[in-house]
Formats: sequence, C-alpha cells, structure tokens
Amino acid sequence: MSEVSELKNFSKDIKGKLIFDYDIKKMNWFNIGGVAKAYFKPESLNELILFLKKFGSKEKIFLLGAGSNVLINDSLFEGIIIKLGKNFSNISLLSETTLVAGSATSDKKLSEFACENNIGGFEFLSCIPGTIGGGLKMNSGCFEREFKNILLSIQAVDRNGKILTIPSSKIKFKYRGNDLDRDLIFLSASFRGEVQEKQIVQNNINSLKNKKDHSQPTKIKTGGSTFKNPINQTKEKVWELIKKSVPLDTKFGDAEISQKHCNFFVNKNNATFRDMKNLIDFVKQKVKSKTGIDIETEIEIIK
Repeated sequence: MSEVSELKNFSKDIKGKLIFDYDIKKMNWFNIGGVAKAYFKPESLNELILFLKKFGSKEKIFLLGAGSNVLINDSLFEGIIIKLGKNFSNISLLSETTLVAGSATSDKKLSEFACENNIGGFEFLSCIPGTIGGGLKMNSGCFEREFKNILLSIQAVDRNGKILTIPSSKIKFKYRGNDLDRDLIFLSASFRGEVQEKQIVQNNINSLKNKKDHSQPTKIKTGGSTFKNPINQTKEKVWELIKKSVPLDTKFGDAEISQKHCNFFVNKNNATFRDMKNLIDFVKQKVKSKTGIDIETEIEIIK
C-alpha cells in the first residue's frame, strides 16, 4: 500500500483534519509558500500519537505554529505539515505563580493570562508574535528576557509517539536555541513567574509594546527578525551591521528591506521564495564583505 493510501485510510478513523495537496501560502506571515503533500490538524493528543506511531518515521514532517518566523519554499513540500489546534492551547494555574500552557497558545495570550492572575515576568511575551511551541524551540526573547528565564519543564512527544517530560535544568539553552532534539513536538510547558499587581504588569506590557511599535514594522507581510544578533562575534546589533553594509533600498522582486527596521524583510506584494531567499543571501554576503562577520538567519527556511 502506498503512503498516500495509508494516509487516506488513517483519515477515515480520526476526527481531526487530514487534507491532501494543501496550500500553505496563507499559513505564514510572509504569505509565501507552495503546496504540501498533506496537512494534518489532530483533534486530540491521542490522534497525534497514533499518527506519529504510523507515520513519524516514514514521512517528512514540519510542525507549523503561528507561521511568524518561517520562510517556506513555493514549490511542492514533499511532506506533512502538522498544526496543533485549540485542544493544544489551554492555559491553567498550578499555583500562585506557576502555570501550564499548551504549545499552540499564543505568546500574547499567555502574557495576558499571567497579567489577569497577578503574575509578573511574562510581559515580554506580549511582543513576540508566535506560539509557545515556537518560543520553546527557539528560546525566543526580547527586551533582555528569554523563554529560559520562565521555563520549568516541557512536555513533548517524539516521532515514535512517546511522551517525554523534560525539566528546564536538563536543557542547555543558547541564544535563540537549545540542545533538544529538533524532531520533538512540544505539547505543553510549565512556567514560573512572580507575584505582582495586575496594574503594574499591565503597565509593563504597555511600555514594552510602545517600544516595539516605535521601532518595528507591524501589520505587513514580514517574518520578524531575519537574522540573529552575532553575540559571539561583536557587541553590535545585527541591524547596525546591515545598516552600514547594505543599501537599504535593495530589492529582489517584491522582497525588500523594511525602512522602519532593517532586520525585518518584507513581502511588498507578491514576492516569491526565491525573491526573499536572494535578498537574505545578498544581505548576508554584504555584511560579511563589509565587516567580516558571518550572520545567521533567525527565521527558519523550509525548502
């Protein structure tokens, strides 16, 4: 039996969505992408585990969160896009300062929940346009705070359908990353903050949002920060390196550099994957030529 036939048979026994030849262009912030062989949105953890036990070792899989920090090829993706839905986005209090959130929860929603429950320390999440799962994978952060600062433990499932609980003390974090297996699918995580008056937390959130809105583009087709700050090579921010190395009116097709923040690249209208990839490669090469510094992409490029 072919893999497609196996997938079609599997789809008959589940309540979740399993759609073939799925257009993924509208599922990411760049609004760039082609068609995936299949798209799977499990109704429950049990369905996800069953799927992984059957297909986890056979199929190329990419887990898509909010699509805020990813550039997807606009040719055929010969694999399965998995997206976790509302049953993976619950938040609950474990104690006065401890909470657990599903991996499909938006960072913004978790920040708001903490605020409503008089918990501080989560304010920075209000400025990260992604999900908890993506934040865990990247050790996302801003304004001198990162996921590692609030994380207690992660619940995940491997490609064989085995559930794992990983305490933060067992994870080696780095700037925009960690040492966890890239094939793990994060299910939920527990976090700890600090007792703080709701109004003080809200004021902190407002202050951070104002800083972000002042310096970063919003409501446009962008993937967020394109490159990581090269913290092991220089104290300069990556936007400073780009600004002095690259003409900021550089364009490839409809892919261009934001005039508000030059580490944000923008799909002006109908940029292709190749347009955006050419712009990324061009900027990387120009920074290397001008400064001698190698910069790495922060966005994930899916070919």
